[in-house]
Amino acid sequence: MFDNDTPSGSYRIDDIKEYQRLYRLSIDDPVGFWKRQGETLTWFHPFHTVRDIDMYEIDFAWYLGGRLNACFNCVDRHLHSRGEKAALIWAMDEPGQYRTITYRELKHNVARTANVLLQHGVRKGDTVCIYMPMIPETVFTMLACARIGAVHTVVFGGFSSEALRDRILDAKARVLVTANQGLRGGRRIHLKAIADRAIEGIEMVKTVLVARRTDAEVPMKTGRDFWLDEETRRQRSTCPTEWMSSESPLFILYTSGSTGKPKGVMHTTGGYLVYAATTHRYVFDLRPDDVFFCTADVGWITGHTYLVYGPLANGATSVLFESVPTYPDPGRFWRVVEDLQVNTLYTAPTAIRSLARESDEYVTRYNRDSLRILGTVGEPISPDAWNWFHKTVGQGRCDIVDTYWQTETGGIVIAPIPGATPLKPGSATLPFFGIRPTLMGEDGKEIEGDDVQGHLCFDRSWPGHARTIWGDHSRFKDTYFTHYPGIYFTGDGCRRDEDGYYWITGRVDDVLNVSGHRLGSAEVESALNAHEDVSESAVVGFPHDLKGTGIYAYVRLTDEAAERDLDEVVGGLREQVRQAIGPIAAPDFIQVVPDIVKNRSGKMLRRILRKIASDDYDSLGDLSTLLDPNIIEITIQGHEALLAAKKKK
Repeated sequence: MFDNDTPSGSYRIDDIKEYQRLYRLSIDDPVGFWKRQGETLTWFHPFHTVRDIDMYEIDFAWYLGGRLNACFNCVDRHLHSRGEKAALIWAMDEPGQYRTITYRELKHNVARTANVLLQHGVRKGDTVCIYMPMIPETVFTMLACARIGAVHTVVFGGFSSEALRDRILDAKARVLVTANQGLRGGRRIHLKAIADRAIEGIEMVKTVLVARRTDAEVPMKTGRDFWLDEETRRQRSTCPTEWMSSESPLFILYTSGSTGKPKGVMHTTGGYLVYAATTHRYVFDLRPDDVFFCTADVGWITGHTYLVYGPLANGATSVLFESVPTYPDPGRFWRVVEDLQVNTLYTAPTAIRSLARESDEYVTRYNRDSLRILGTVGEPISPDAWNWFHKTVGQGRCDIVDTYWQTETGGIVIAPIPGATPLKPGSATLPFFGIRPTLMGEDGKEIEGDDVQGHLCFDRSWPGHARTIWGDHSRFKDTYFTHYPGIYFTGDGCRRDEDGYYWITGRVDDVLNVSGHRLGSAEVESALNAHEDVSESAVVGFPHDLKGTGIYAYVRLTDEAAERDLDEVVGGLREQVRQAIGPIAAPDFIQVVPDIVKNRSGKMLRRILRKIASDDYDSLGDLSTLLDPNIIEITIQGHEALLAAKKKK
């Protein structure tokens, strides 16, 4: 049936008919399929029940009765056969500088870090917040938490002190792990300073461990702050593993929603790890000596699943990339590919679009013969970017896997299988084994057949699916399972073509997918509204050539602010968002308006605002319910004036 042994030369699945046969088996007998995949991990105590699902209460559990440890499965179990194999290759910010960490070295570093956490009072079930750059210590800390049964929550190093503070408080983290500074594209990021502002006045945080990435000295509070390298040097390289229930929390990862408060999505130990390893093995056609280069930051789910847990559970070599694709020039990715003989490159369409704008000479100057698989993640990829990736980067010979998934799904749910799935540029193609997508209409009914469009949902559970929102299960149910009762709603629109292939058409809720990163429009609005110059705001997305989706803010100012210099006010608002959330959330456009488009009941009409921001004036729809019909023309004129001013600059 399913071959979980790693192939040495040929594809795991050779053609579309074999994929279809195996997919049908996984749908008809999901218990048998997921039992087989679960058995690829090492269990201290075997599971007795593959799944237990209650869709009325929105409770689902996998591999009940089983006890295992994620760190043991990612590290210790490989020591006998792969101890001297590279587990991680750290590609430092400075070009050409690399550090290789074998599985044996990984085990020693993780154990020492785990002992440091234990020394500082971290116990099974406690939460540790990680706010770090892309350095090996970040992965050591994640795995150290898993080793002792602590729950980690990684916060993207580009987030502001306010965003970090919110996540620390929600997760109730007693320990924060950070770095004195981070390096990214030749710039220094002052992480410790940001962290200090985040925890000011928070008595709950008892310990701050600081990795030493640069030679910069930073303020250290006696009794609270400790240098991580000094602490680890004092520790043994052996630390026992906590054997966790399969449903024990492994990590919390915060993702934006349609409200202003980020959601702490919780993933469990057994189901998540099975799913991470299984999807990594099949979607990327994993082979024994593959060097796997996932360019994502570990602060996002892609970094969790396909930089850390998936590759390491499978005993692969994973590249940890500290820099940016354009430093010191747009050839950086391809230099890493040549230097490390990378076999699989997994990156975002935003990066591909950015690099495709540059001269192809930046690509062709480097040898890319080692590449076999090219992957994309985070947002739909346009056919032109797909073709450039395929022809220029992959020399027309590499399989491309355009993957669709979310923080909540834990791993890939729709993607081609190399060697089996005929490709269509821009389409995520077909569902992964055991996954059944369904398209739903606004009327709450399933849209059947092909060549149709609707809301993308999934009507059955799988092991990697998030179990809850940390501390608020009712919000989990309300967010994902009430729009279509008992069915998981992704928030994305989707088209299923005449061949049954899936094409993601973008968000249908108030979440913005900016450069592959999800930001809640309400979160940006909240940051703007907190400024003393703002009376109200509305934030929408618009098509952006580079980011995929840009951020457009309509702002009504206070009377006092409206009298001041407009450029100065707008600059302050943009900086407000940068400080409250992070640079990634700063609006591309801030349009000051006398009023925001609303209906007679006072509801902001984001549908119309989105159309105006996208220059789509011809399909505004029914305007009969507008509170002030004249505001449409005023808003359009202001939008065009803003575009004209930007072109002049």
